[in-house]
Amino acid sequence: MATLLQQTKTRGLTHDYTKNTTIHTDAVVVGAGFAGLYMLHTLRDKLGMKAEVFETADGVGTLSTAAIPNYPGKDSFKGEVYATSRWPHEGVNFTGKTLGIIGTGASAIQAIPLIAEQARHLTVFQRTPNYATPLQNGPMEEAEANAIKANYGPLRNEARAALAGVPFPNMRESIFNDTPEQVQQHLEDCWNDGGFALWLGSYGDVLFDEKANAIVAEFVRNKIRARVNDPKTAELLCPDYLYGTKRQPCETNYFETYNRDNVSLVDIKSNSIRRINEQGLELGNEDGYKFDCLIYSTGFDAFTGPLFKLNLKGRNGLRLQDYWNEGPRTNLGLMSNGFPNFFMITGPQSPSVLFNMPLGIEQHVEWIANTIQHMEAHGIDTIEPEKAIEDEWREVVEGIANSTLLPKTNTWYTGSNIPGKPRSFMVYLGGGAAYKQVCDEVAQSGYAGFVLSKATASQEAVAS
Repeated sequence: MATLLQQTKTRGLTHDYTKNTTIHTDAVVVGAGFAGLYMLHTLRDKLGMKAEVFETADGVGTLSTAAIPNYPGKDSFKGEVYATSRWPHEGVNFTGKTLGIIGTGASAIQAIPLIAEQARHLTVFQRTPNYATPLQNGPMEEAEANAIKANYGPLRNEARAALAGVPFPNMRESIFNDTPEQVQQHLEDCWNDGGFALWLGSYGDVLFDEKANAIVAEFVRNKIRARVNDPKTAELLCPDYLYGTKRQPCETNYFETYNRDNVSLVDIKSNSIRRINEQGLELGNEDGYKFDCLIYSTGFDAFTGPLFKLNLKGRNGLRLQDYWNEGPRTNLGLMSNGFPNFFMITGPQSPSVLFNMPLGIEQHVEWIANTIQHMEAHGIDTIEPEKAIEDEWREVVEGIANSTLLPKTNTWYTGSNIPGKPRSFMVYLGGGAAYKQVCDEVAQSGYAGFVLSKATASQEAVAS
């Protein structure tokens, strides 16, 4: 998640700590991922501005701050420690080693089958199982690739108009409009299509109606049971919460991995990890496990975590984490009161992770660029949201979310995966097209809901 701090005319300075010099610039971009690079390109090459980009890593944004549980004795383990969120670039050879991996989320589901192929033995510690569906990755025929490229413009427009930024042409309105036989066949077709086809492209009422949801949930559970040989292990891998209310991971041979003799599954929901020790870990019932390597795959402090790491301070020294102590406060997920000229790209309360990310980044960057042009044209120095409008936008975001089934499950969408983090639904679920319309209408109204101001005479005098 890139952020942009547009410098006001009275404060067009940044400090280069690597050279201990002060440089003049128009804008500072924090983060050099897709969002940061497109923001730089737009500011520098389209607006003719001087911009500086700062990056501390070489990868992801909204999902970049790892959430590693603070187990007692966490630093006492004497073996090798890894985290899927910070994997060594040179890779790791696990041949002949015993391993434990904590977590069965999206990253673990991708990593576990590959690790199991090398390890002497792998023990998987699972708190919450997932409704994972086949990724179905494979080579693309040249003719198919050429057809896509020849139709690229219309395809991108179709994607922008789709609710999640990805067209699903086989979506049907309601599961109850089909016979049971038709439902099973359609779900089977979506399953075989792979990716998010079952989650977002099967039936329109799956994420709104609990009875519809239950049908798809049992369909996936039956798929898991059919792929895992041991019935007890299969049931441990079957989720019991509403389907699709957690981000649905995609997998390749994940469930078959538990048929291997060198892989064990341990349920830590009923018997939690008590502590990490020098040789491995211990569970609440005092069962102990010894490993050569311990891997954390325990998710992320999403949305707010990367922003809080920046230690941002707004007007009068107010820290962003203090202003957001009850959850994010934004207008359009783009800006926050008290933090003038600070823009967030795909941040909390925007479509963000539940929309096609590159398309969402494009929309945000272009809206920000147009806003800066408007400010320049009208002699405006600062922009920030009205405080009252933030309450209204939060009501919009949570109102849409509460019309779906998603808030009924504790997930990183709500911050519930981080102890002490305030619960707040952090994704705008109205779809990218509707969101873009709202943003455009705000701009066309002269930025209603925002405070636009010029520097005072005293500020100008100080700057000069």
